Amino acid sequence: MLSTTMYRLARHTRLPVLNRAALHIPPENKEMQSNNELESKLGPNVVKQINEDKERLEWRTPYSERSDSFYSVFKLFASENRNSELVEKMQQPINLAPSAIYEWWQRRRTSIASHMQSFIPERHATLGDDIATAHFIVHRGGSVRFRGDSNWKQRDEDNEYDLPRHYVPGFVLEELRCDGIQLFYEGMENIQKLLYLKNASFENVSLFDDWHLDRFSGSTFPSLEKLNLRGTAVTHRGLTCLYRLPSLKIVLVDDPDKDILWKLMVATLEEWNPKLRVVSNE
Repeated sequence: MLSTTMYRLARHTRLPVLNRAALHIPPENKEMQSNNELESKLGPNVVKQINEDKERLEWRTPYSERSDSFYSVFKLFASENRNSELVEKMQQPINLAPSAIYEWWQRRRTSIASHMQSFIPERHATLGDDIATAHFIVHRGGSVRFRGDSNWKQRDEDNEYDLPRHYVPGFVLEELRCDGIQLFYEGMENIQKLLYLKNASFENVSLFDDWHLDRFSGSTFPSLEKLNLRGTAVTHRGLTCLYRLPSLKIVLVDDPDKDILWKLMVATLEEWNPKLRVVSNE
């Protein structure tokens, strides 16, 4: 009786038949078959809409990998996967303590301030790089000097300043001072392509670090001779970016003999450019 039951079970049980030809179908053919099946079931318009939505949902090309983007010497240390930061924030419990609310409000203000310093291509296209950079710096409390003018352009007590509102030939920016102002990394892109700039000072800009210096050094300053970095957060690693400034003669830092790493970097720079001096005072 048992043997008869097993025979009937084996007889009526069928294993799935393998389509060996399907195993060797190239991926593109499989995709075409799946699209054809979807079109037959949903219709061509629906399938087209689905494919367009898929393209929109794909992650954008990272900014650092675009062909027209600025290439940083610190690119290897940049985070490529920023989704983990968002997931981590979403997993944090909501804290309504006064200190937490105040901290959130400060971060919000910082985010808005950094966004307000974003690069505006239309401004540079309308005013030219020299006048546009001057507007950006003077508006935030810095000062600039143009060629042939001994006076420095800066804000007065009413936050007013005298700068051209349109492109004027012959306005060449030679010196700029950003001492003590709040300068975010986003704002560094507004300081670019100053072909005749000779002196730049970022003294006591607390936010100015290696990344700021990296962005500044790659923004085309072939005539820059003096750079003031005293009171900033630049380390010996950031000095590696200075090879992009071929005319540089003086770099002011807090203490070039701070430790052995600073001494090695200073010696390397001075060996690369015998005319360059990295000192604390002129």
